[in-house]
Amino acid sequence: MATWNSRGLRGSTLEELINHTNELYREKGLGLVQKIPTPITPVKIDKENGNISLAYFEKDSTVDYIGVVQGVPICFDAKECAVDTFSLRNIHEHQVKFMEDFESQNGISFLIVMFTARNKFYYMRFSELKVYLDRIENGHPMNFKYEELDKEFFIKPEAGAMVHYLRGLQKDLSSRD
Repeated sequence: MATWNSRGLRGSTLEELINHTNELYREKGLGLVQKIPTPITPVKIDKENGNISLAYFEKDSTVDYIGVVQGVPICFDAKECAVDTFSLRNIHEHQVKFMEDFESQNGISFLIVMFTARNKFYYMRFSELKVYLDRIENGHPMNFKYEELDKEFFIKPEAGAMVHYLRGLQKDLSSRD
């Protein structure tokens, strides 16, 4: 994947792993989940090699991925964190609103967070994200810590999928019944 010295392509390692997992899910008939491209307008293009060297985002994007798994509509965003404290500033208000609206239509919204220093992946239910966001109103810092996370929702590689998030999705669905 091309790199761009911009905040816009952070998380590309995680996205590559998720893209591979989603392709595996498609091949096995488990689901169809697509990466949503971020709409950009190129401003400066290096004519020699065709690379975009300067661009701006056309509008706020929604989430990174959207699709359906065994008839269940899902959407999620992929986030990387280099330390054990995840800043909620990395989740934008328009993304939360989109996930909230998606949930109101009986879809399932979540985050996949990669703690890069630990090489650990986490399935964060939308309800859990809302708890962390809501507590900010009570003076809590705009973050959550690795130690706070529910051990049941850490993602383990399985059957060739490095980010096998379907187990987390199944637990999420079961907790809603």
